[in-house]
Amino acid sequence: MRSNEALRSGVALRWRTVSVAVKTSDTVDGRGYRVAPSCSRRSWSLISLRVASTLTLALIVAIAPKVAAAEEFSLTPGQSIVGKVTSYVTRRRDTLLDIAVNDDLGYTQLVAANKGINPWLPGPGRRIVIPNSYLVPDVPRRGIVINLAQQRLFYFPRGSRAVQTFPIGIGVVGRSTPLGDTRVVDKQVGPTWYPTPSMRAEDPSLPKMVPPGPDNPLGDYALALGWPDYLIHGTNKPYGIGRMVSNGCIHLYPADIASLFEEVAVGTPVRVISETVETAWSGGALYVAVFPDKTQTAALDAERRFMPAIPPNLVQRVLDAAGGRVNRVDWHAVTRAGTERTGVPVRITPSVTAWREQGPNATQAARGFALNRTTRTPRPQ
Repeated sequence: MRSNEALRSGVALRWRTVSVAVKTSDTVDGRGYRVAPSCSRRSWSLISLRVASTLTLALIVAIAPKVAAAEEFSLTPGQSIVGKVTSYVTRRRDTLLDIAVNDDLGYTQLVAANKGINPWLPGPGRRIVIPNSYLVPDVPRRGIVINLAQQRLFYFPRGSRAVQTFPIGIGVVGRSTPLGDTRVVDKQVGPTWYPTPSMRAEDPSLPKMVPPGPDNPLGDYALALGWPDYLIHGTNKPYGIGRMVSNGCIHLYPADIASLFEEVAVGTPVRVISETVETAWSGGALYVAVFPDKTQTAALDAERRFMPAIPPNLVQRVLDAAGGRVNRVDWHAVTRAGTERTGVPVRITPSVTAWREQGPNATQAARGFALNRTTRTPRPQ
């Protein structure tokens, strides 16, 4: 995929033309029924038609890069970290959007791990971090688990000691997916999109319905949840994955929803959480992963600007996870993880030898430093 620079160039240039569509949304229902606005996204397809020619749209669909297949990770008892961080050296026409799609990553996930790099023009020869390492959410490993803050869906196949993980597009600020437990109640191939009456009142040019096909914002597959107005579905705009693009529905890359749809049965449990801080012990070491909040995500997307802010619950989450081994915590590492919010698991306990060398006084001083940093006013990056 990365070798086809001509296609990437075409996608990048045309994506600039229709980028306004990424920040809009549609109202959708995978079962063919009208739904409340909580599941809506302003119409990408129709807005795109207003700002780009039919030929351009067709070309985008034809040359859009294929998504790498979601990876399945084996899980041993007690294992909480899967995957690994790798890197990629950019070529002349690469964009971070294309790299995210090609590597089955979310856009914000990739940008957060590569702050300071122009997502449109990273330039040739830049080493890009591929943050394909994850802390598995600390909840029962059953069915589907979605961490909105992580912009990630985890699926635990029944009867298997494994996990599949997928990047997702989530709701815009103020229009999130409900938190809690529900189930998959229906599966729909080729869902039809029905704009709500309120949407059509705002824009009379909207059609009454959009049938299955390349202009349908639901993509080819949809999983209806027990919450009537919410779906897990595909998309006809892959560049929206890893961004805040919906009014509460969960969006997946076309290849990812096809894979998930094939495996998930009606009745599969679904748990939705929103944890900006995750912790886990692995191999005798404590790790923390910290994700950008919605305000930071919006700034990264719209302005390519990141405002550091340590999560207010970070120190307490680390204390709870460390338990009786809290004197081993490297609080400087905790502070860096909380400030940078790359989403990548960071080891925050040194080796036993290093811990003994630094001594308890250094540990207590570092803890005080971390507590103090939570009250400081950060500067934008």
